[in-house]
Amino acid sequence: MAQNTDNPVAKQLNDVVAACKNGWQVLKHRGPGQIQFWFIALLIGIAAGFAALFFRKGIIALQSWLYGVPDVRSIHSFAETLPWYVVLIIPVCGGLVVGLILHWFTPDGRARSVADVIEGAALKDGRVEKRAGLASALASMITLSSGGSTGREGPVVHLAAVISSWVSNLIRADGITGRDLLGCAVAAAVSASFNAPIAGALFALEVVLRHFAVHAFAPIVIASVAGTVINRLEFGDVTEFTLATEGALAFYVELPAFLILGLVCGLVAVALMKSIFWADDFGDYVQAKWRIPRYIRPAIAGLGLGALAIWFPHIIGVGYETTSAALTGELMLHEAFVFTVLKVIAVAITMAGRMGGGVFSPSLMIGALTGLTFGLIATGLLPDVSGSPTLYALAGMGAVAAAVLGAPISTTLIVFELTGDWQTGLAVMVAVSLSTALSSRLVDRSFFLTQLERRNIHLAAGPQAYLLAMFRVAKVMRPKEAENAASEDTCWELIQQGIYVDMNATLEQAMPLFEKANFPFVPVVTLGAGDAPPELMGALFQVDALKAYNRALAATAAEEHS
Repeated sequence: MAQNTDNPVAKQLNDVVAACKNGWQVLKHRGPGQIQFWFIALLIGIAAGFAALFFRKGIIALQSWLYGVPDVRSIHSFAETLPWYVVLIIPVCGGLVVGLILHWFTPDGRARSVADVIEGAALKDGRVEKRAGLASALASMITLSSGGSTGREGPVVHLAAVISSWVSNLIRADGITGRDLLGCAVAAAVSASFNAPIAGALFALEVVLRHFAVHAFAPIVIASVAGTVINRLEFGDVTEFTLATEGALAFYVELPAFLILGLVCGLVAVALMKSIFWADDFGDYVQAKWRIPRYIRPAIAGLGLGALAIWFPHIIGVGYETTSAALTGELMLHEAFVFTVLKVIAVAITMAGRMGGGVFSPSLMIGALTGLTFGLIATGLLPDVSGSPTLYALAGMGAVAAAVLGAPISTTLIVFELTGDWQTGLAVMVAVSLSTALSSRLVDRSFFLTQLERRNIHLAAGPQAYLLAMFRVAKVMRPKEAENAASEDTCWELIQQGIYVDMNATLEQAMPLFEKANFPFVPVVTLGAGDAPPELMGALFQVDALKAYNRALAATAAEEHS
């Protein structure tokens, strides 16, 4: 039997040399599993962390300048002392500037946010629009500084996605690497925004990538930690909200109340989301009916917000002051209820006005107010077996936010990290589970996925629903010159019957034609202008379409389970 006489040391050296030569390809195609890729994740985390920090500091500086408030965390208290016309005019001017920015720098006048990042992860190899994204970040900063009633996490997430898209294009990353870089940027942005490294990493996996693949975990965690370090270097290791006292929970007696609270919060979350969508549709109707220029629409929304803020300045901006008041029990029952309703209205006006911003911070405020309202009623009815109403506010904050984001895991953790209270986890988890279970059946899983569904982007049902939209007919069809092409005579017979597909269409549009035609292929044409007849380009065979679909499904499954 022949013996292997190769020198093992020389063999190892040859392997090292070969690995170095193939390092660039490894970085592009197998980066998430390689240490080299973690350094890129670290750099993206640092860049996204600084982007989130500068965005937050920009809001603070601009809001202080516009309202003259020394501390923006107490803006609504300070706004009560301002003349009414100042409170009214600032959102109008801010809306006009936002409208002009989005009109000039976006194709549709719409600010980009988390939904667009989810779309980029699923359909665009982890890329998002860069020009529109930068314009949206600037517009959202102005919105949040001038009285807009939204949150900062949406624009920050998209801004971070712009950074990762630039890096992905620079290194010509494939889809898997591009998506993982996107996840790194999102995790760092969320962590830097809220000083929540655990929740930031899980948010990227649960909401944006929508899977928990092991290969993506390490780089995303590294980026998330980097973003948190950036935040703590500036603001210190402090929580966003401070609870007055630790809530006391009589587990076996009081737990059913948190089950009911979860259902109530699920309904409130659905009401918030439906209000935004209804207001957006109404805004489209009014804009079309009265032929209002799209750059005026945010100014009109600003007028509505300013008028509301004259009497209720609590709606201005992110709303951390009111959220803190709810978590510390400083509000009366009627105040908590009224502020909940008004915040829902204000968020709907801001989002329908195309002013930009996110929904996470508003959902935290609405959830805390809802929980406090419920808690004051529950503890008032059964004071002997009830804990603190602020515990209900904490659970409600998580429950509404989780239902809106469709992210029960990361939202539960971010509530803990925002408050530093880890002792009431059972109450929060119970409320979150019931709220997400209820709301997910009344909308398309979450606010973001419902937004995409309204744009005919079907991501809520999973890869089997949206993968067909990723393939153009032109890439899968057989040209008429091919050896195995379809018969031209048969193609023209089908065209005369109205059975054909444009070569620029997607497989999602083409697949129903096979059932209609009951034929193994459909003709592919290019449509002429006016009354010009279509030009036959080839045929799309059902077997070819199914093969492309199956390959995409297999690749998606491999990525999600690697």
